[in-house]
Amino acid sequence: MAVYKITVATGSDLAAGTFNNIFIILVGEHGESEKHQIARHWSHFLPGSVTEFDINVEKDLGELLLVQLNMECYLNFFLDDWFCQYVNVTSPSGQLYQFPFYQWISKPGSVEVPEGKGVIITGSTSPILLRQRKAELEMNRETYKWKVYAEGVPRCIDIEDDGVFKLPPNDQYSLLKEMSFGYNLLSIGFGTMLKGFMFNKDSWHNLEDIKLLSTLRQSQKSGLVSEIWKEDSFFGSQYLNGVNPSLIKKCFKIPENFSVVDEMVASSLGPSTNLETELQNGHIFLADYKILENIPTNTINGKQQYIAAPMCLLWKNPQDQLVPIAIQLIIPHFRYTLEINVLGRKQLLAPSGHFEKAWVFGDGGIPLLLKRAMEGVTFHNLCLPDNIVSRGMESIPNYLYRDDGMKIWLAVESFVSNIVNYYYYSDVMVKEDPELQAWVAEIFKEGFLQNCSSEVPSSLESIASLIKYLTMVIFTCSAQHAAVNSGQFDMYSWMPNGPTTMKSPPPTAKGATMEAILKTLPDVNTTALGLIFMWTVSNDPLDTRHLGNYPNKYFTEKTPQQAIKEFQDKLTEISKHIKERNKTMDLPYAYLDPSVIENSVSL
Repeated sequence: MAVYKITVATGSDLAAGTFNNIFIILVGEHGESEKHQIARHWSHFLPGSVTEFDINVEKDLGELLLVQLNMECYLNFFLDDWFCQYVNVTSPSGQLYQFPFYQWISKPGSVEVPEGKGVIITGSTSPILLRQRKAELEMNRETYKWKVYAEGVPRCIDIEDDGVFKLPPNDQYSLLKEMSFGYNLLSIGFGTMLKGFMFNKDSWHNLEDIKLLSTLRQSQKSGLVSEIWKEDSFFGSQYLNGVNPSLIKKCFKIPENFSVVDEMVASSLGPSTNLETELQNGHIFLADYKILENIPTNTINGKQQYIAAPMCLLWKNPQDQLVPIAIQLIIPHFRYTLEINVLGRKQLLAPSGHFEKAWVFGDGGIPLLLKRAMEGVTFHNLCLPDNIVSRGMESIPNYLYRDDGMKIWLAVESFVSNIVNYYYYSDVMVKEDPELQAWVAEIFKEGFLQNCSSEVPSSLESIASLIKYLTMVIFTCSAQHAAVNSGQFDMYSWMPNGPTTMKSPPPTAKGATMEAILKTLPDVNTTALGLIFMWTVSNDPLDTRHLGNYPNKYFTEKTPQQAIKEFQDKLTEISKHIKERNKTMDLPYAYLDPSVIENSVSL
């Protein structure tokens, strides 16, 4: 008779515990145990509890490969979900086996949890593990199916618009996060309603009235933006360190469809230089919003909305400031270049390119916009180092998105390299890993629609290619998302700096009056909705998990655990540097501080 010591941990979420009966089966290379019920006690499955017990097995099971967990109703209680963190098993010989799970069990039946050591599928892999992995894959394919959102757009999960609450509990927000989002939404929503902004469909009468709304919620940076938003240097800095820092690129030749000449920009450049000289010196930059050309627009409060597809030429002046020198408007049947006062400039260049601010887009607008965006996606542009080089942005000063982003990219790359090189001994292992190759192929098919011109890999041939691919995925879902999402409230809660829509067509002549501009800006209630939205998406939920923070300990081996520690230490150093630098800045840039970057997209 062999005695195995079992430890079972329940999650700490308020709803993680259960009244159900829990059973366990141990599966080893020499066979499996009988089904054992975990002894019932009032404290055994409370949130945060750790239960220890012994089970007797007739023979030594050899190396343990799996544990099977079964959940059954207790008496006449309803079957309630249970969050199991992990199961640890100590064999008769004293060897510890760890089975990390960190998932909800929400229905009766058997759930198999493999041992925590990483296993690459090869010809020598245990048939028991092969069966378990295949069964898990088939179950996931049945649970998560693809559907077409729109032609030319990446596939999405096959659920109805209101179906998120029907997803498995492991894919829903935690109770704490739901409460956090709800509180953020209600706290600012009630304020705007009580003050009457939400029900007012009038145009703004002056800028001071807009401040009455913006003061309902302010961050340190949003208050500063409302004071400096008219300055050309701040306008230019947003292309470097705002919420759309990947649009701008160096310009060595004025595009043929941009009708700007020396005379138009001479007053901005000054007498000691000219446009051609600055082009040759690499001091001219271009932001082209051609993606917005002919996008259908919406009707809000019974009023037709409008959008421009501008091109903006910027100059790095001798003070190393990026300032606008020419803006060209492109609307159907017209193309013209003009000098625009600051209010007009801001509205013509909104939206920023962040598609979540989408009130202006009408029926079919979002799918068309996404399709155009996908046509321009390349693997190299998804990789920050390649993206910076392709846009000629290696040396422009004060590009903090680049500087902080590259530090994080290299830290992620080093972390990924340590993990990958631990599990994969050769390029052949990468090429012959069926699960890895199937994963990459599915992303290429369903995410990038098999677009070979994107150069997104459909398979991986080497350790180096795997490291780059995984670094891209992690960086995009964490740091890149933080860079384009976290600053929305800071930059745009002061609506004139980034209007969500225009109620009048773009001007065709210089000299727009303040009255005309105010009538073009979003109505009072549309402005209020924008404020609510940006406050909600820019605030971290209460259970945020920051980059490098892995409370779910899936890696049980020493080397990967050490790699995580080294990654965390590097991120701490980057964070310390950013915080020290920001102390000396009038307009700090903190969106790529690892201490505020989430591990993955959670909105």
